[in-house]
Amino acid sequence: MVQMKVATIVGARPQFIKIAPVSRELRRSFEEIVIHTGQHYDYEMDRIFFEQLNIPTPDYHLGVGSGTHGYQTGEMLRRIEDVLLKEKPDVVLVFGDTNSTLAGALAAVKLHIKVAHVEAGLRSFDRRMPEEVNRVLTDHVSDLLFAPTSTAVENLKREGIAEGVHLTGDVMVDALNYNIRVAEASDILDKLGIKPKEYLLATIHRPENTDSLVNLRSIIEAFVESQELIVFPAHPRTINALKRYDLYEKASKNLMLVKPLGYLDMLKLEKNARKILTDSGGVQKEAYLLKVPCITLRETTEWVETVDDGWNVLVGADKERILHALREFEPSGKVHTEKFGDGKASRRIAGILVDFWR
Repeated sequence: MVQMKVATIVGARPQFIKIAPVSRELRRSFEEIVIHTGQHYDYEMDRIFFEQLNIPTPDYHLGVGSGTHGYQTGEMLRRIEDVLLKEKPDVVLVFGDTNSTLAGALAAVKLHIKVAHVEAGLRSFDRRMPEEVNRVLTDHVSDLLFAPTSTAVENLKREGIAEGVHLTGDVMVDALNYNIRVAEASDILDKLGIKPKEYLLATIHRPENTDSLVNLRSIIEAFVESQELIVFPAHPRTINALKRYDLYEKASKNLMLVKPLGYLDMLKLEKNARKILTDSGGVQKEAYLLKVPCITLRETTEWVETVDDGWNVLVGADKERILHALREFEPSGKVHTEKFGDGKASRRIAGILVDFWR
């Protein structure tokens, strides 16, 4: 065994999905400690993912919880630094674009610990998004940058980052390939009393939509006016916003509001939906890989390949554009899953870390 210690930092739903295949590969060669910041902190969005995906129990749970971006990132930075000083890892591994990602990278680089970034090089080119700021800053302090697509590699090159960049493929393809057959056993369709391709699936969680009365009202009105059956696993922040803006009763007319679901139930719902409406980057990509038409409730996306191939359309929070896409949008091209890799990204990442350590 290569005697290297890797500290893996996670804190939010998409990272729980990504860590599962990567951790399996890392533990063949390294000692790994898992630090959970507690950015997502309720059962449905936290422990259920660790249980369903067989993710190792976190060695540290920092319990940061919710708060403003500044508070959350600052608290994570402080608490992660304490763990890193105690554990003295050789490499800190961060995923994606959350506050946990940035805090982990900053804590490591200030202690002169090597930083490896999974999902490096993604860009929406919208600096109003906190996630865009997080991913740009993380990339610029990382020593190893694991890019999921060739587009991501080109984005890094344009910013002057070429050293340490590796085109690995996307670890979410690894996770999906590993779990899609398991997800078939999910009974979520029976529980909700719905049939394949007879419903739409929606997810909304980004502050640009949930914290804006204008945007959220426009989206909900489009959903209601469509008269479609829409299954809507709602983030707690989204539910609170619906109630705060007096939209909850309106949303209940033809929207099936359900609590946040585990990964396997979500995969089953995604695969069997007729169309998906979302502001989530991960769900856009899963829709593409599962060959389900996606309507993205944003003006930009970091997963441009899904739009270029005609399986994803950007409509923002505009009611008329949403309704038009619901009625008219159909995929116009082929799905090229190879753009996101061959399902062996996690193995490549572990191999690169072995070579890096040697």
